[in-house]
Amino acid sequence: MKCKALIISLSGTKLSKMEKVLLSEEKPWGVILFKRNLKSLIQIKNLTSQIRKLTKNKKFPILIDEEGEKVSRLKKIVHHNISANFFGNLYKENKTFCSKLFKHYIFSLSKILKILGININTIPVLDVLRNNTHRIIGNRGFSKDKKIVKKLGSLTVRHLRSNKISGVIKHIPGHGASVSDSHKKLPRISFDLKKLNEIDFYPFKQSEAKFAMTAHILYTKLDKKYPVTHSKKIINNIIRKKLKFRGILISDDISMKALKYDLITNAKKSLDAGCNLALYCAGKINDNLKLIKSLPYIDNFTSKKTSEFYKFLR
Repeated sequence: MKCKALIISLSGTKLSKMEKVLLSEEKPWGVILFKRNLKSLIQIKNLTSQIRKLTKNKKFPILIDEEGEKVSRLKKIVHHNISANFFGNLYKENKTFCSKLFKHYIFSLSKILKILGININTIPVLDVLRNNTHRIIGNRGFSKDKKIVKKLGSLTVRHLRSNKISGVIKHIPGHGASVSDSHKKLPRISFDLKKLNEIDFYPFKQSEAKFAMTAHILYTKLDKKYPVTHSKKIINNIIRKKLKFRGILISDDISMKALKYDLITNAKKSLDAGCNLALYCAGKINDNLKLIKSLPYIDNFTSKKTSEFYKFLR
């Protein structure tokens, strides 16, 4: 499977000439959609089918970050003003009722995504909350209770999967202890391996998810120099070996300020460290083109896992 190790983003609700060229002649692995790309049901369906025509791939990966409440790209189309934290609190009160309601919720959301032509939703957020977790995560996380986070996280992945949508567990190996916003600067966490393993890593262990997204976080006790997205040590020793994550690892957005280099360097360092795909979210056509020309094709592992993903969509 020949495609570049890059997920691109688009500038508006219609494909520009250059974006059409990029999709038909270059080979991005996938596309992620944002609020700026989404106006109405018909417009989104037209956009996703055009993307698939241009890429000549009926199963081409089209992603969205549709968590509900704070992070909802489909606000204009679907109003599901509900947070993961709502379900975490409900689960504490009544496991059975919560599990049934949550299943119904994920099934309804999946149905809408399928109608729109979207096959990957970047949920669940598996970050274990603290009293001082930065509000950028806030109620996007299920709970302060790591077991509730793990349980609802695995239900999310399973319910999405039974609707032929793939989930993306994030932000691996855990963003909950961060007190700053990685969109603006690099968060630093000084917990030792024992504490991280006990709490933050717990929900990510042996997940069935086909995809995971990295945390742009510097764990000073694990790698003094590089944040997770650029850290060979953490990706190999923690994410792959300790947490036993076997799927495709996607970088968080390489245009976030937590990563200090230019876009191409950020992307290359992510791939060199062990991310399988670099994610670019700002939607600037020149940057998309520069990145796609500079980055390698996906490796054999990613190619094999992508084929598995396509089979699952049958």
